[in-house]
Amino acid sequence: MNLSKTYFLGLMLLALNACGQKIKEDKNKNNANTVQATVITEKVKHDTDDPAIWINPADASKSLILGTDKDTDGALYAFDLSGKVVKRVGNIQRPNNVDIAYGIMLNGKKVDVAVTTERQANKIRILTLPDLQPIDNGGIEVFAGETERDPMGVALYTRPSDQAIFAIVGRKSGPADGYLWQYELKDNGKGALTGTVVRKFGKYSGKKEIEAIAVDNELGFIYYSDEQVGVRKYLADPAAKNDQELALFAKTGFSEDHEGIAIYKTGAKTGYILVSNQGSQSFMVYPREGSNGNANQYDLITEFPVSAMETDGADATNVNLGPNYPEGVFVAMSTDKTFHFYDWRLIAAKIKAAVKK
Repeated sequence: MNLSKTYFLGLMLLALNACGQKIKEDKNKNNANTVQATVITEKVKHDTDDPAIWINPADASKSLILGTDKDTDGALYAFDLSGKVVKRVGNIQRPNNVDIAYGIMLNGKKVDVAVTTERQANKIRILTLPDLQPIDNGGIEVFAGETERDPMGVALYTRPSDQAIFAIVGRKSGPADGYLWQYELKDNGKGALTGTVVRKFGKYSGKKEIEAIAVDNELGFIYYSDEQVGVRKYLADPAAKNDQELALFAKTGFSEDHEGIAIYKTGAKTGYILVSNQGSQSFMVYPREGSNGNANQYDLITEFPVSAMETDGADATNVNLGPNYPEGVFVAMSTDKTFHFYDWRLIAAKIKAAVKK
């Protein structure tokens, strides 16, 4: 084969490879109203999906942002507040979502934990914080006996009355009712946690999937995105014996999927619910306490564009994390293999401006 043919074939291979890759487009690049990230993390190996914020009880400025890298060769990453990778836990088969809980009992001591779904293994994985050591005997099987499994979303609920901790798990597809399964996490007495199914609940439209799940521990509610339909609301406590849907909101204004849900608290019962409008590269903001005196009515407050692209997962905290985040941080996944950290004051300014109108 002569040199010119070799060169031509090389160009063709490069072109085909480019066509097979998803082109990342920043829709807000030239939008002056875009909220720009305060920090952008180092890139993960494959594909970011969902973040969770762990507050360091000894020094909040040393808190960590966890994030999933969803691939067969996947991992759970821990970033410091400057966006640097401080630890990577690999050998997790397509970790999708991650959440955090504080003070679960293990070997007679309270430990903080991170829980992530391991989609290709049909398990949830549990690791201690901040060292990210596994305490699940290789993972807890979920949706056992079901033909439709593929766990994706996960959120943790800590019941205020007794500090019991539950994992609410969603999947790629499932039935029209009973789509979510809720597991109580407990010490098995042998240095590991187990999960027991205590509830099957939640409506599903069948249009796409349910991935983003968020829990408001203090108010006792679960919110989840039924993609291309809206955000559904349920009671979080299985002891309530109430699986009635309380609300379906955020039904309009979304260009594609309803994705990540973050809750920012301004008081005991007040704050904001932020939902990713993935197709528009923006977030929709709703009142945590509801609207017009109705706790189950959620009128849109505002929508703001962000630098993070095609956001799947998001998280927020109001805790002072140091000089860069004195009123907390808002974290959003970006489809360029990164996570974006935002000084909450930037988001607050957008909300305040909208309320004044």
